[in-house]
Amino acid sequence: MVEKYPQKVKVAYKNFPVRSHKYAETAARAALAAGKQGKFWPFHDKLFDNYNQLNDVKVREIAQELKLDMAQFEKDWQDPGIAASVQSDMTEGGRIGVRSVPTVFINGSQLKRRTLEGMSEMIDKELNKTSAAKQ
Repeated sequence: MVEKYPQKVKVAYKNFPVRSHKYAETAARAALAAGKQGKFWPFHDKLFDNYNQLNDVKVREIAQELKLDMAQFEKDWQDPGIAASVQSDMTEGGRIGVRSVPTVFINGSQLKRRTLEGMSEMIDKELNKTSAAKQ
């Protein structure tokens, strides 16, 4: 959708580590730590590729594979500010009704039809509202 609407669509990613995955919250903090070095999305993708084998060793392997500054990564991974950011995202998600992941919102409304077509239709509808409001 970002490629289809490059000037009109922005992605805001929020963390909502599921409680059923014992390593999800730690992995979320690691992705944010990688993000401080400009590698959030590659790190995020590798976490999901390896979701069934996540542990501290695997997370460090991913960080090394992405050529992160390991001392800085370790420091950021343990940063209370990053932990607070994950907690804040979880609180917000609970408040707005997130029950599972992924959950997608477009202009504050939850996407019900979770297909590319459904997403495209909802974005088009929102863009049409915006265009009509400007006229």
